[in-house]
Amino acid sequence: MKSYLRRAASAVSAAVLVGALVAIAPGTAVADAAVACKMQLRPITSGGDAPNTTITAGAPPTARTVAGPHLFSPGAARVSSTWRWDAGANNAYVVLGSRLYLVSWGYDEMTGELYNYQNPVGSGWDKFTMFEQATYGSPATRIARYGLRNDGVLFRWTSWKNVRQYPGFTSVKAMTLISETKTYDTFLATTRGGALYTIHIPADTRLQPTLKKVRTSTWQGFETLVAERCGTQSTLLTAIDKDTGSAYLYAVGRANGTSTVIKGLGKVPGAFKDPVVSLWRRDDAAPRNGE
Repeated sequence: MKSYLRRAASAVSAAVLVGALVAIAPGTAVADAAVACKMQLRPITSGGDAPNTTITAGAPPTARTVAGPHLFSPGAARVSSTWRWDAGANNAYVVLGSRLYLVSWGYDEMTGELYNYQNPVGSGWDKFTMFEQATYGSPATRIARYGLRNDGVLFRWTSWKNVRQYPGFTSVKAMTLISETKTYDTFLATTRGGALYTIHIPADTRLQPTLKKVRTSTWQGFETLVAERCGTQSTLLTAIDKDTGSAYLYAVGRANGTSTVIKGLGKVPGAFKDPVVSLWRRDDAAPRNGE
């Protein structure tokens, strides 16, 4: 990551949080000023189950967890992209052991029985610590898939045969998608030294990612970040410390370097020690727009 850090730009304008955290309930496409920001987490437990946790912004925040189906062999799941709900099916890319799968599960409308399709994509994925898909448009007009390998190389696929590699991200500890637009995608990332950065990746594959420092310290304790759209220009962020099983909720204003407004909303009730935690949202939800 050092090569990118040397080129990271400083922000000059201020970011503003959405007033009173008016929001988009997870997965809905239209903001409702009467509803607090929410996000839905889709953990995968060590036993291979997939519960659902709804976190609602407040001071303090609240959380409600509902049990989910058993999907995977115990300990198999290593990484998951955002889960997308479409026509009754839940879809995500999941690394099981050393292989990447496109997983689709739901309940049969006629019988009510669980179905769980695991379509293999390829092998060698045990070396990846993150995988995510950015989608713009409904139906999608632009899709990009991202993976961070444990040697610090960030991959971007616009198709499985069209891949770019960006080395230099060895310092990244956790990252989450906060923007998916027509012309770029943006991740929010923590470093092992405790800094917080945005990683801005242009849709034009000829261009390189750029970084902006958001905070210089105190973020090193979080192994997992999960972000969801909140209103018209901000992000609801859950940061998880797996060592203690603690999660903290933040309202993050539009990303603008060190001028980015970040408001801590408090500790989320419950235990958060599941090995894999990702976002759940509707496939037709408005794209994330944090930068």
